[in-house]
Amino acid sequence: MQIKEIAFSCYPVTDMTRAQGFYEGVLGLKATANYQGDGMHWVEYDIGAGTLALGVAPGMKPSATGCSVSLEVADFDQAIAELKAANVKFTFGPFDTGVCQMAFVSDPDGNSIGIHKRKR
Repeated sequence: MQIKEIAFSCYPVTDMTRAQGFYEGVLGLKATANYQGDGMHWVEYDIGAGTLALGVAPGMKPSATGCSVSLEVADFDQAIAELKAANVKFTFGPFDTGVCQMAFVSDPDGNSIGIHKRKR
């Protein structure tokens, strides 16, 4: 087997409308796919070469301690200010590692999302 790239990452959510409000309204992402049927609802957001998906399906449960996605932002300070203004819950940071700046926030279901800015 030869793995070429990560196709997508998915966050389980419990309320798709509420989740879309956060990912589209607060984070400013634009949905590129929206599938519904057979008791499932799947929304995708293409970001660069990757895709972040949200899913409602039997057996999928949100988790604050599961895998997380970190989103690379153009302006870290501005992103942090916008998240604070939207009363988004910060779970870790913001902090500077020397090679990057990052913070972790929670979506409405408690899934962990990294906000990240690489240094030159």
